[in-house]
Amino acid sequence: MEEKKVEYKTPAEAIDTAQETLKKIEPENPEPKKEKKKLSLAAQIFIAMVLAIIVGLCMQNVASVADSYIKPFGTIFLNLIKFIIAPIVLFSILAGVISLSDIKKIGMIGGTTLIYYLCTTACATTIGLIFAYLFRGAFPMLSTSGVSYEGAEATSVMDTIVNIFPSNFLTPITDANMLQIIVMALIIGFAIILVGEKAAPAVKAVNVCNDIFMKCMEMILKLSPIGVFCLLCPVIADNGPSIIGSLAIVLVCAYIAYIVHMVVVYSTTVKVLGHMSPLKFFKGMMPAMLFAFSSASSVGTLPINMECTEKMGASKEVASFVLPLGATINMDGTAIYQGVCTVFIAACYGITLTPQQMVTVVLTATLASIGTAGVPGAGPIMLSMVLASVGLPIDGIALVYGIDRIFDMGRTTVNITGDASCTMIVSYMQKKREEKAAAKKSA
Repeated sequence: MEEKKVEYKTPAEAIDTAQETLKKIEPENPEPKKEKKKLSLAAQIFIAMVLAIIVGLCMQNVASVADSYIKPFGTIFLNLIKFIIAPIVLFSILAGVISLSDIKKIGMIGGTTLIYYLCTTACATTIGLIFAYLFRGAFPMLSTSGVSYEGAEATSVMDTIVNIFPSNFLTPITDANMLQIIVMALIIGFAIILVGEKAAPAVKAVNVCNDIFMKCMEMILKLSPIGVFCLLCPVIADNGPSIIGSLAIVLVCAYIAYIVHMVVVYSTTVKVLGHMSPLKFFKGMMPAMLFAFSSASSVGTLPINMECTEKMGASKEVASFVLPLGATINMDGTAIYQGVCTVFIAACYGITLTPQQMVTVVLTATLASIGTAGVPGAGPIMLSMVLASVGLPIDGIALVYGIDRIFDMGRTTVNITGDASCTMIVSYMQKKREEKAAAKKSA
């Protein structure tokens, strides 16, 4: 049987014939596949927080059940976060240092970061003092008789400097000492850069390890809503409306100061220095802020903070350096807490702080944020240093220590938001420097 040959006069006719054949095979208006819309991580965490509050309030009469059977799952989640933090900080900073491949550039980023952190911490303490004095007349006059508090011994400046440098390769990782891990990563990263081409296998190994631990982080973060519920529910069950008691005004004062600092200081710096919309910034930061509020852990929020800043356009190299450093030494929320609690404790003892004492509070709180770096429960330790600097009784910490967890939730949120604002600003500045350098080379 002879095949029927089809001849085309022009290429256009061939195309028209092919299109007609396709129309016969495929339907003209195929139904688009409906993609299931997944809830964002921020929405999932928010729902988990609301459920935790409702369930916690319902379990006030059986708070021990929440502590015994719900809290352990929250602890498991925090343990997983803590497990991944040290390798993520080590390998992300290593990868960042290697990719920058210029020691001078790293020095510029580090210097800018430290200056920003110190300036915002000073602003935070000042805002805390201002709002504390505005609320001073409304503060409850609690009795100080029989009040006692055993403050932790403050670390001296020289001891802090010595403790920054590790004496063992594994100890900083097993102890999760962030400053020592950062120093270790910088030293190894600089060495890899200086070795040059011979270190190519090491560069590949670092990048592969970084990718592996980042994937681990993604897996763990998918459990965030469950972790948030299990961490927050027992806190609500234990405290409930009892937190709205004699110290309600102090809490309200601190939280107003937290919000004002974030809205005014971070919005201004992100807009002016980072050329970024504050609304876009806070919207992008919502998952990390909600997680920080419920977990009250700056270091624990580090993985999700990295994810949020990178999604907003921050350089991965900058984020991997600035955020771990900020989680260790940047304590804007804690600085606000110092200002509010110092004025409140002074009021309870019938003492009015002088302008000179207030300046001392600002300076001490700013420097103490570095002095207590990496210390668990840094808030009360910093507060004891501030109280001692202005001659107030350290025993006064006992007046607010009972609700420190409630203070901590807000101050942690401020701390990690400050870290992210610095990341966005430094990343923008670094991009501009690179653009100028590229323009000079091409000229």
